[in-house]
Amino acid sequence: MVGIVPTAEALRQARDAGLDLVEMSPNERPPVCKIMDYGKHKYELSKKQKQKHHEQKIKEIRVRPKTDEHDLEIKLNRARKFLEHGDRVQVTMLFRGRERFRQDLAREQFDDIVKELADVGKVDRHARSMGRRMTLLLAPLKAAPVVKKPAPKPKPRPPEAAAGDAAPNPAPQATAGESAPATPSESAQTAG
Repeated sequence: MVGIVPTAEALRQARDAGLDLVEMSPNERPPVCKIMDYGKHKYELSKKQKQKHHEQKIKEIRVRPKTDEHDLEIKLNRARKFLEHGDRVQVTMLFRGRERFRQDLAREQFDDIVKELADVGKVDRHARSMGRRMTLLLAPLKAAPVVKKPAPKPKPRPPEAAAGDAAPNPAPQATAGESAPATPSESAQTAG
């Protein structure tokens, strides 16, 4: 912390240090500036921005206590994909009529769902009942994998280059004392 310094003096100090004078808070009076490497600062900011690239979203799957086994399997596969992608999954159990009084069956079904998805997710918030619905929140075990861009494909070669590869003409070798002709047209002129 240097304190209040005239602009010309601050610029001279930055130039002497081989760094930049960066205005941090332009709306303050006097403005707040820092002597630092601006390129490095921008690079670090872009790295932080890239780390925040995938923000977790909450995806929801809805089931009922009487949801058929096959339908539940399809919904669990969808939840598995969400968890593998790095999103959180909220499983919502909807109750109708007398189903609301058999919440023990719903908790057993939630336990089965948690066991089924244990390899890709963990319980973030245990099952809790809110009126006609019961919710369970699952979080992914690990962060979403970073997808690398595929390497660019090699460019196709022009047809004349491809035809030349089929039957290559070796260049004539020069022996001691004579020079090799530079082009095929020169060799035809020297032979005649």
